[in-house]
Amino acid sequence: MTETLASSKQERASGEELVSGGHLVAKALRAEGIDTIFTLCGGHIIDIYDGCLDEGIKIVDVRHEQVAAHAADGYARLTGRPGCAVVTAGPGTTDAVTGVANAWRAESPMLLIGGQGALIQHRMGSLQDLPHVEMLAPITKFAASVPATERVADMVAMAFRECLAGAPGPAFLEIPRDVLDRRIPLEQAVVPQAGHYRASTRSLGDPAGIEELARILATSERPCVLLGSQVWTCRAAGAAEALCRAYDIPAYMNGAARGTLPPGHPYQFQLTRRYAFGRADVILVVGTPFDFRMGYGKRLPAGATVVQVDMDYRTVGKNRDVSLGLVGDVGMIMAAVADAATGSAASAGRPVSTFSAAAASRRAWLEELRTEEQRLLEERLPSQLSGATPIHPLRLAHEINEFLTEDTVFIGDGGDIVTSAGGVVQPRRPGHWMDPGPLGTLGVGVPFAMASKLAWPDQEVVALFGDGSFSLTGWDFQTMVRQGLPFIGVVGNNSYMNQIRYGQIQRYGPERGEVGNYLGDVRYDLFAKMLDGYGEEVRDPEQIGPALRRARDSGRPALINVWVDPDAFAPGTLNQTMYK
Repeated sequence: MTETLASSKQERASGEELVSGGHLVAKALRAEGIDTIFTLCGGHIIDIYDGCLDEGIKIVDVRHEQVAAHAADGYARLTGRPGCAVVTAGPGTTDAVTGVANAWRAESPMLLIGGQGALIQHRMGSLQDLPHVEMLAPITKFAASVPATERVADMVAMAFRECLAGAPGPAFLEIPRDVLDRRIPLEQAVVPQAGHYRASTRSLGDPAGIEELARILATSERPCVLLGSQVWTCRAAGAAEALCRAYDIPAYMNGAARGTLPPGHPYQFQLTRRYAFGRADVILVVGTPFDFRMGYGKRLPAGATVVQVDMDYRTVGKNRDVSLGLVGDVGMIMAAVADAATGSAASAGRPVSTFSAAAASRRAWLEELRTEEQRLLEERLPSQLSGATPIHPLRLAHEINEFLTEDTVFIGDGGDIVTSAGGVVQPRRPGHWMDPGPLGTLGVGVPFAMASKLAWPDQEVVALFGDGSFSLTGWDFQTMVRQGLPFIGVVGNNSYMNQIRYGQIQRYGPERGEVGNYLGDVRYDLFAKMLDGYGEEVRDPEQIGPALRRARDSGRPALINVWVDPDAFAPGTLNQTMYK
């Protein structure tokens, strides 16, 4: 410490502006527009903190590095700008791996910065030394070690550039301790200027493909569109609505695209996706892959015309052949196809009467789907309005949906309980639904709530947890209390990892159905109170709504512990569709 102070005095005496590696990290983050980092402290990274304080970057310290990575992921999803987590070397970095992997599968742009032992101690067995870059490379778009202080800011900018190329995703940089602590003259550092090292990534794609898709939609009689998470990534809700209106297309939404069209919108459908896919003549899939959620494409009928639009060339046609594939910014593509609607008849060289007949068929198709949607809703209503105790999960989902406002961000963090909620809860606006994404990582709820309140402080946050998922990262509820970030948490408590329990019962019988998945009857409301939050227990379904309102009025981080029926399973759990 004495040497450091002495060197600082010498720098001031010489009049030469010297800057450390940690301060260069902060300058590069600020140039990128980063205003918040999520972190858990460690000796390898403290100079970054010092730099962030000088640059006015908020430092949010959490209790587990996985939470830091999840929060950076969540911050990126909400703001449209990359998030950033800073963790120490060794176990600090390995603890963050799950959060990075989740961002990788969810196409979320975030940068994880990890510490590393000094270069002069390379392969000597320094504290917490591990091959971080090799470990992170398979689950990032870019992973590298910074070799010199002069390159720190340049490589931070390089990592962010890779995050945003094509379909977004995470990047990783490790910075050795001596590279971070070393001071160099500022003019020797490569520091890209904000706004001067970034190209537009909003590509329209092939104009011929735009014309062909317009023709396909204009001549279709029973089309439908599935809007995936990239619709939110590209902030394309307006383009999606214009497309639906231009061609009378019923729309279904998954992932972060939920809320693209609000409840009650004439083209918004929720319950009839399987029905529509089974009868459609054209299926347009925008911004979501043919992964397990789509049965790897097998749930789409062989006779349908299938068109896929995606930001990533590698996704189009993967697992299932398509009739047409377009690559580019999905919002720009949808907007261009909507604009082409009026010229579709002329470009196809067919009589306008043909298109008029197709338009009439599409309107009849919309009415057919709306009738089926209403039938399915009425079929499910007894469960949604059930007065039974323990509480039916669909009743809990119904009460939450009734509680949401235009300004509520809904976060789903769980297995069976969130699967139940997926068919009931409808966010009112784009960007107001958050879930783990296709990796299915439990434990995102608290860090996503943290990111939501920091990114959008004026928005209400409601997080629905399974009791198993809350337990994974629940201690950072105290971080929410400490940071003054109120949110409303609801724990659907059935004392089990219930989605797994059901599969075990079906495969091995009731006598072995509870092996490894019983969690005990935990009072999460008392946990919240212990940490100076608001807590309440609910056993009567009529008390769910009042409890939610009291939690809102408390102005504190809150947990409502709702006892739900462990033997009432979501349809997706009953079908085990996640494994098919």
